[in-house]
Amino acid sequence: MTKVLVTGASGFIAKHIVRELLDNDYEVRGTIRSDKRQAEIEALFPNATIEFTKLDLMSDQGWDEALAGVDVLMHTASPFPGAEPKDPQELIRPAVDGTMRAMRAAHAAGVNRVILTSSCAAIYKDSSKPPMQQSTEANWTDPDASYTSAYEASKTLAERAAWDFANENGMQLTTINPGGVFGPAMDANYGTSLELVEQFLNGDFPMVPDMNLPAVDVRDVAYMHVHAMDNDASIGERFAANAGAITMVDAAKTLAVAYPDRKLPTRKAPDFLLKIVGRFDKTVGQAVGNLGRNSDVDATKAERVMGFTYIPTKDALLASADYVLSQ
Repeated sequence: MTKVLVTGASGFIAKHIVRELLDNDYEVRGTIRSDKRQAEIEALFPNATIEFTKLDLMSDQGWDEALAGVDVLMHTASPFPGAEPKDPQELIRPAVDGTMRAMRAAHAAGVNRVILTSSCAAIYKDSSKPPMQQSTEANWTDPDASYTSAYEASKTLAERAAWDFANENGMQLTTINPGGVFGPAMDANYGTSLELVEQFLNGDFPMVPDMNLPAVDVRDVAYMHVHAMDNDASIGERFAANAGAITMVDAAKTLAVAYPDRKLPTRKAPDFLLKIVGRFDKTVGQAVGNLGRNSDVDATKAERVMGFTYIPTKDALLASADYVLSQ
């Protein structure tokens, strides 16, 4: 039976990946940073046999034990902040170093097959194409551009480094590049995308920025990770995960229709106002770099190669809202 090491196993996406692996009869070993995170996963899968190992992505310790007897490395762990850090290296360094530490350890352990969680953020800000043109997996975000956030740069540089290492060492790498990941969480420890939905529902924003966002349901992201593993056609390929970009205004209106008792913002914020506010508010500042740009990515290759159909973006968004409000 194939054994898979899932790094960052307590993450929003990773927990869905663990469920998809178990449902498809893979052996699972998950890396965690604390007993609390292990308990979270055990509570979700009380009847499953899951191995756990404590691992810090910023440390060389523990990788030999974590990868012993493993057939596939599924590297999902990477920081995803809600706001732009003061120093971009706060994100870039752990993302790149953590990814390279995982790749080197896998190679040293003889684990040749790697599935890496990257992001559409590593795709859609390619300075060589017109800003409103839809992107494809052939595009790469320019990490040095003024409009590229620290998070976008971190995902781009980490993925680039992984591809370079894989190509130099003959490793079989596949990357899954999700847009904003929505859908139902499996517990209260969910990611930044659902926090955005929560902020919408709470009326935290008086207006919404004029920008779009590639979006995908977490269940589809998990499916792609697992079903890429034994699919030879996925080796050496990037797969964008995007059911279709949605504007922030349309997202707000979708939620407003579904929850009419809540005062959701649906007015478009003027660009000039966002640029002013963004100088003082780092969360707003992160959005400014997307103004006047199309963040949509053609993600139909995954459907063709892996044989599935995306859950519609609005269904994923509403599933997020249903979960958030159920807590």
